[in-house]
Amino acid sequence: MNDGSYQAVIAGVFSALTLLVLAYLESVNNYGVWLMAPFGATAVLVFGIPDSPLAKAKNVIAGHLITAFIAVVFVTYIGSDPINIATATGLAITAMMLTKTVHPAAGANPILIISSGQSWDFLIMPVLIGTVFIVVCGYLSTWLIVKVTLYCEHKKTA
Repeated sequence: MNDGSYQAVIAGVFSALTLLVLAYLESVNNYGVWLMAPFGATAVLVFGIPDSPLAKAKNVIAGHLITAFIAVVFVTYIGSDPINIATATGLAITAMMLTKTVHPAAGANPILIISSGQSWDFLIMPVLIGTVFIVVCGYLSTWLIVKVTLYCEHKKTA
């Protein structure tokens, strides 16, 4: 296997394990939601292209929190009709761009949160806890990719 293949396998395995942990935690307790659909797209960025600015911890965590906050404000104070879903999504994109925390997966948060009528608790779990967990697992994955790459390079020169 070449370096790219190792990277792809490590990214896929870490992505699957990370999402498995979140899905498992959701299935075994009554503490709320641990997993949300946008985390699949977040995993693609964090594990698949970790050097992308869109996959940086600031973008992942703040991007999700900002868009989720806007969505919960709409659910709580404004309403959940189609025009509000679209408006919240547009505001969320604008806010991410202005704060330099663009994370494409977070753009789905207003649609998900407003459509499902989530409350303020959703900001903590799954948004904050889930994104921090994904970022930490992403760091571990990147560390392992670097180690495997160095090992392969050393093996070639030895």
